[in-house]
Amino acid sequence: MSKRYTVAVRTLCEFTAKQGDLDLRFTPSPTALQGMAGHGEVTSRRGSHYQREVSLCGSHLHLLVRGRADGYDPLLGRIEEIKTHRGDITKMPDNHRQLHWAQARVYAWLLCDQLGLAELEVALVYLDIASGEETLLTERRDRAWLKAFFESLCVRFLAWAEQEALHREARNAALVALTFPHVEFRTGQRELAEAVYKAHVSARCLMAQAPTGIGKTIGTLFPALKAVPGQQLDKVFFLTAKTPGRQLALDAMQVLQTHAPEMPLRVLELVAKEKACEHPDKACHGDSCPLARGFYDRLPQARQAAVNLGVLSKSSVRSLALAHSVCPYYLGHEVLRWSDVVVGDYNHYFDLTALLHSLTMSESWRVSVLVDEAHNLVERGRQMYTAELGQGALRQIRKSAPPELKRPLDRLQRQWNALLKNQIETYKVHAGLPEKFMSSLQNLIAGITAFFADHPATRDDGLQGFYFDALHFLRLTELHGPHSLFDVTLSAAPTGSVPAGSTLCIRNVVPAPLLKSRWGAAQSATLFSATLSPPQYLQDMLGLPGNTAWLDVPSAFDAGQLQVHVAQDMSTRFRDRKQSLRQLVNTLAKQYASIPGNYLAFFSSFDYLQMAADELMASHPGIAVWVQSRRMSEAARDTFLARFKVQGQGIGFAVLGGAFGEGIDLPGDRLIGAFIATLGLPQINPVNEQIRQQVHAGLGHGYNYTYLFPGIQKVVQAAGRVIRTPLDRGVVHLMDDRFARPEVQRLLPAWWQVSASTPKPAAISAGRHPALFRPAG
Repeated sequence: MSKRYTVAVRTLCEFTAKQGDLDLRFTPSPTALQGMAGHGEVTSRRGSHYQREVSLCGSHLHLLVRGRADGYDPLLGRIEEIKTHRGDITKMPDNHRQLHWAQARVYAWLLCDQLGLAELEVALVYLDIASGEETLLTERRDRAWLKAFFESLCVRFLAWAEQEALHREARNAALVALTFPHVEFRTGQRELAEAVYKAHVSARCLMAQAPTGIGKTIGTLFPALKAVPGQQLDKVFFLTAKTPGRQLALDAMQVLQTHAPEMPLRVLELVAKEKACEHPDKACHGDSCPLARGFYDRLPQARQAAVNLGVLSKSSVRSLALAHSVCPYYLGHEVLRWSDVVVGDYNHYFDLTALLHSLTMSESWRVSVLVDEAHNLVERGRQMYTAELGQGALRQIRKSAPPELKRPLDRLQRQWNALLKNQIETYKVHAGLPEKFMSSLQNLIAGITAFFADHPATRDDGLQGFYFDALHFLRLTELHGPHSLFDVTLSAAPTGSVPAGSTLCIRNVVPAPLLKSRWGAAQSATLFSATLSPPQYLQDMLGLPGNTAWLDVPSAFDAGQLQVHVAQDMSTRFRDRKQSLRQLVNTLAKQYASIPGNYLAFFSSFDYLQMAADELMASHPGIAVWVQSRRMSEAARDTFLARFKVQGQGIGFAVLGGAFGEGIDLPGDRLIGAFIATLGLPQINPVNEQIRQQVHAGLGHGYNYTYLFPGIQKVVQAAGRVIRTPLDRGVVHLMDDRFARPEVQRLLPAWWQVSASTPKPAAISAGRHPALFRPAG
């Protein structure tokens, strides 16, 4: 007997009824609250006989369809589907109209069937929220036509639903039978996997500090997948900070599928739009882009081919999309709904408008979240909930703004200048949000919204860019609280004498209150990294639940594999760099001369890096040198890494915390040593000092949380590039006298045997402090 399925009217129609072009021309649309208010306004105009929010349900075969029709007028024999909009209704994309008609017709059939009606007038009611005017589109359909339409959608959806049920059943059976893909676990890997599995079973969060080289990717993915059947999980999200992390996850999934080739697991790599767009010079609609033209007509075939493919990396999604002449980026979004494992960036789940979180909530998914290199999430979380507005951009759009925006732009400029009137310092934090400025910003946003609604064909990238920035800024002001700052930074003119403008910033300091809902939406979350110490720091800054478990996996390596030297008589502080440069370069040259091979040297900035590289090349021209440059392309990064060849010799110069400080794998003699000429501490400047004060006021440990802990995490990550396997041997030079301090050595890995320094004291504890920060809103 077939299983009975239940589906909402909207879901049924979105899957089956969209036709024609993908059309994403920018037209400001009403917010959800405005839409609700618009529905209320329309229904309030109807008589007392009018029936609102009519609950309806009906079935075809073993599919049950249910929903609420917006309104029914029994006197007119009319069922209404109400939609709100802005601007010219004739500019609405055709695929939107097709979807609206499908919803109205399905509701019409359900009502006909429920009341035994012979026919109905089906109406789309469009309310312009700016003018309050209604546009009414109607058609009269008889019972037989409506039934046939309804059943055609049901048949199309039912075939897919049955396929998905069979897939889920086969997937779960395969995961129950899945065994570890290698002959044995590495040292520490079994302990990690068991803790991840237990966290899933108990529906808890887990922080797992596990050393480099034990196989954290497969050690977290395998137990998460094993937990899927028992915990009835829909999806596993593997989230990374950088592109190399995504590739490691895809490689691990390929290992699992090679090990169990019959396992029907769908894996999708999510990528940013700018990396997936095939025609970046074209607008995203059918009149401009050939891959948007007829997108929904070709989507069913492309979707079916995609779910049959298994692992969908960026390249395979592109190939499949082009074979079906559809947009790769939006094909990926569609396949996401039917995938089992999604590999993406942090922002896909944690950002303010994150797609994965939004769908998890709207679709009621049960998900597992795996956060790779989780020490990066503090800074990335701050960036996601920070917004800036530049006065230069405002001045630029004022020059060419349409007449109807002249007044709101001038008003915003006046309020902006008033905000700067008494500011003499370069950087200033305001105690609260400036009400008059915020009012003028809201007024301008309303004006630009109305302009784009009335002129949908207008292409003004500057105006549109400022509009999006302003919307984001305004949204974050609504979340403003003790976890963030409102600050103003003056920018100097080329002469350096007169301010040329300013930048306003809603700056997140502690992302915890804004990330709590993300942890709450997951059935289980595992954060893992080689550097998660001290755990209370991450728990405080990321807002993890109070019952989050902690695991510190012992290293599989021994002290004999890595020589760690501290230069106790060297200072790499900014003021001392010129004086210590010769000593630093001689240390590099001496180590290289004693054991030639491949080394990485890390510095706090590109300027310092270049200064040291120039000195080494001048004084020791026989040593091969290659240097990381600013804004390196992916191809240039690949070329840099390619220099680390087996049995190669030379020194690569890189910035600590950059592309080569973590997430790269150079085992064996591809890398035999590292020099770290910095503690990695963030620069002491007015912004960081304000962050320190704000953190200290809320959580305590202002200096440690702002400077020391993030800095030493970068050092340990960089040093972790040297020993990658149990067979590796290498050396690390910590080149600053501050590395000999007890408070610094407490944060270094326990298995390191640090020479020329005092013994390491016991493990540090951040201590617990009252949570003064509360969720925004």
